[in-house]
Amino acid sequence: MYEDDQARAGAIAAICAFVFWGMAPVYWKQLAHVPAFEVLCHRILWSLFFVGLLLSLRSGWGTFKAIFSSKKTMLLLTLSGLIVGGNWGLYIWAVNHNMVLQTSLGYYVTPLVSMMLGVAVFKDKIRPIQLCAVFLAVGGVVVQLIIVGELPWVSMVLAFSFGLYGLLRKLAHVESMAGLMFETVLLIPFVLIYLGSLELQGTASFLHVDRMTDMYLIGAGIITSLPLMWFAFAACRLRLTTLGLIQYIAPSLAFMQGVFLFNEPFTMGHMLSFMFIWSAIALYSGESWLQRSRKLLHAEEM
Repeated sequence: MYEDDQARAGAIAAICAFVFWGMAPVYWKQLAHVPAFEVLCHRILWSLFFVGLLLSLRSGWGTFKAIFSSKKTMLLLTLSGLIVGGNWGLYIWAVNHNMVLQTSLGYYVTPLVSMMLGVAVFKDKIRPIQLCAVFLAVGGVVVQLIIVGELPWVSMVLAFSFGLYGLLRKLAHVESMAGLMFETVLLIPFVLIYLGSLELQGTASFLHVDRMTDMYLIGAGIITSLPLMWFAFAACRLRLTTLGLIQYIAPSLAFMQGVFLFNEPFTMGHMLSFMFIWSAIALYSGESWLQRSRKLLHAEEM
């Protein structure tokens, strides 16, 4: 019963995280006039204050301090912090350069990346249908390269970086808020140096454009921290395959925004590429659902 409660809590947290991420392009579009790296730095800076406040309210500083007692945990969180920082920056840059569809494609592929990482690290068994799903996803990338004439490099970098982030957080076994605080503190010195240099050069956006820009930059801390904490909470309580299934919420929301809200180019080549990816998802999801149903049925018979 305890395990069922933990899995249910993890699923709810994952759904909340991916709905937030799926709707994020609408938020970041409001900061299109601010350089992506400057937005990234404000994401990190204001996340520090927001997560620090939550840790204080929940008396969680003891959990944060405990991280420093394990070199392995510190190394894992250092790597995850650097990876997620790069992922954030690329995502903001892509959204504000009219590549929402590429971000959508990347996060559609992420669950398959997570599955392959599970096979490589946790020795999860990959079944034939799952392998077919991987080949279909690769086919979608090849189609876009040949027909559309471009390699969806943004999609690939986002998929592999976020897949690795989920893996590292699962290996770290650290409470979500404490782990996020460590990742944020790790990046803060670089953030302060960069923002300070912008201020000295007179090119900083914060407090120099308008009040709405300031509010959006401050709010970036909340928009960043909440879904990451939910995701880290879920990653410790769900199998990577289950987490992968829930991840489809975010790219589906981003896809609809890219096509219908931001009117990004969507040719027959793009459609064919996405059809390969969607077919891969259908195979992967259907097979996973069948396997889970069989296990539950077998457990009831026992």
